[in-house]
Amino acid sequence: MHLRLPSVLFVYMNKQRYSLLTLACLAIANLSFAQKAQNAPVTLPGFTAYAVPEENGVDISGRNGVVKWTDSTNAVNFYFHTSHPGSLKLALQAKSDAPAKIRVTLNGVEKIISIPNGTDYTSIPVLQTKLKDTGFYTISLKGLEKQGAVYADVKSVTLEGSATKDIQFNPKSWRRSASVHLGYTVPDDKKVEWFYGEITVPEGQDKLGTYFMSCGFHRGYFGMQVNGPQERRIIFSVWDSGKEPDSRDKVKYEDQVTLTAKGDSVVASGFGGEGTGGHSHWVYNWKAGETYRFLMHAVPFGTNTQYTAYFYVPEHKEWKLIASFRAPKDGKYMGHLYSFLENFSFENGYLHRKGYFGNHWVKTNTGEWIELTKARFTNDATAKAKDRLDFGGGSENGMFYLWTAGFIPANAKLGDIFERPALGKHPEIDLPKF
Repeated sequence: MHLRLPSVLFVYMNKQRYSLLTLACLAIANLSFAQKAQNAPVTLPGFTAYAVPEENGVDISGRNGVVKWTDSTNAVNFYFHTSHPGSLKLALQAKSDAPAKIRVTLNGVEKIISIPNGTDYTSIPVLQTKLKDTGFYTISLKGLEKQGAVYADVKSVTLEGSATKDIQFNPKSWRRSASVHLGYTVPDDKKVEWFYGEITVPEGQDKLGTYFMSCGFHRGYFGMQVNGPQERRIIFSVWDSGKEPDSRDKVKYEDQVTLTAKGDSVVASGFGGEGTGGHSHWVYNWKAGETYRFLMHAVPFGTNTQYTAYFYVPEHKEWKLIASFRAPKDGKYMGHLYSFLENFSFENGYLHRKGYFGNHWVKTNTGEWIELTKARFTNDATAKAKDRLDFGGGSENGMFYLWTAGFIPANAKLGDIFERPALGKHPEIDLPKF
């Protein structure tokens, strides 16, 4: 027996079928769009590259990317991190003043490509590869042949494929690695008059452009730097009052830190550019592998505080005065105690550096010694923005440690608490008599 559906029901069912079909098509279209959006091509600007082993015979310009590449000694490297294995296609946006050849390497795949001469950048397909693992990868460019002055000007690198999903790279011309810090825990009811700490930099980790800071507090910081191939410094600085970011000329005299004393051969001056204040440094050839001792002293009087820094010179077996500054609008003992590791060189921001920070103690205004065995890990805006993912810290060998750069996975996150074993014996300090 054949049943005929009522016409109204037939129309209703057709509408429902049409509606389901439409929804299915829209869902497929949205999924396709989402996949394409997730795997959209990404561009690594030329100004994020590094010249390895040094920026010599090539310039990395914040405006134009890789330029003036005349020397084949150095490679030009780009770095990125992928969270999803998959396929990847690589292209360069480049030009040259005459025909040239360069070698491009990624994930073990090498291609030699020709750079055409011209005044406009050309998109040049380079290679395809499949990334089997998540993690950091390096795109390395090496100059091979050139008929003109340069191998190539490289505006950018383009990556396309499934491996670009959630890809991470530094999109900014700020090529320093992340700064990392240790915030020490001190009982709230204690007034810190003295702050003592030690630093050991492992051999090979004393990279140019690194600041290992031992004794930081709410108004200043005290540590040691690698300033040049032949120059290292012991650095002590104290900030002015107020919030002027750049020019000390704009700071009122009554808000300025005043130098009251400095040690022999110590250079002292004002500074600006990252806040303003009083700066002092002593050129001293400290060595990797040795342990160095730092001591801060605070004496409040009225609304001022006198901050004095001493450095123990192992060759002389005595403490050396670095400098003493009077800080206005303060009148407190030291607070917010911390150490940090900073890379202040743009050119070698790819190089791994590590330092050990240990045996930190404070002595209160009542003469009580307190050992600092707990520290909170923090980092800077570069890390918070996820421009760099290669940083960390922890506790080992009885000391805290901090590290940054090297394009290796982080082993600490903001807010982590580190602890080291207590040594139980406060430092014996015999300061020089003035």
